[in-house]
Amino acid sequence: MSRVVGGEDVRPHSYPWQISLQYAKDNKWGHTCGGTLIATNWVLTAAHCISNTLTYRVALGKHNLLEEEAGSVIITPEKIIVHEKWNTLFIVNDIALIKLSQHVELSDTIQPACLPANQALLANNYPCFVTGWGRIKTNGPIADNLQQALLPVVDHATCTQKDWWGGQVKPTMVCAGGDGVVSGCNGDSGGPLNCQGENGAWEVHGIVSFGSGLSCNYAKKPTVFTRVSGYIDWIDEKIASN
Repeated sequence: MSRVVGGEDVRPHSYPWQISLQYAKDNKWGHTCGGTLIATNWVLTAAHCISNTLTYRVALGKHNLLEEEAGSVIITPEKIIVHEKWNTLFIVNDIALIKLSQHVELSDTIQPACLPANQALLANNYPCFVTGWGRIKTNGPIADNLQQALLPVVDHATCTQKDWWGGQVKPTMVCAGGDGVVSGCNGDSGGPLNCQGENGAWEVHGIVSFGSGLSCNYAKKPTVFTRVSGYIDWIDEKIASN
């Protein structure tokens, strides 16, 4: 499951749609996954981040997870919608929506990301950035400051080759990275693959889903994301009906 390995601190609040999904444990809150604000009261994350047994909260406008920061807010979920066909065995339909219990006020530190066009596909080597507070190396500590790493898209034809991910990668997924140096890692799960569109707007093209169990930054095992453009209808329908 996925953090940023070989990344760097982001310029604070340069990804104002990035959220930290946190859970209650022993009377304190811990970071478990990333996510993306896509409307004033909706967050996009991964299905595998969600457990029926845990209590969650969403931290918005954060850069450093340990510090109290001006402009950051904490909101509890009103409801969490996991994809009906989420399959834990094959890690397909790894997508979930969190409806916040109140609308968040948009600011310099809190802004929604744009969604890509329905079924949009990115070209091989298209430059995107993974962001998150996940582990900074395999089995290492999680980050205090939000990290970013440039992960070029690996097209479906390449990513499904036998010496890459093979049949594990489905058309509803997008791969990025795989150079053996930088990657997502544990704790990045649910967070965005940020890609700048031709009009300059940043779109969330992926949700961090899984990576290599051997090590996070394993060559030819790029970080695998749920392909957001394949779920636009599902997202629209859930938001409209809830």
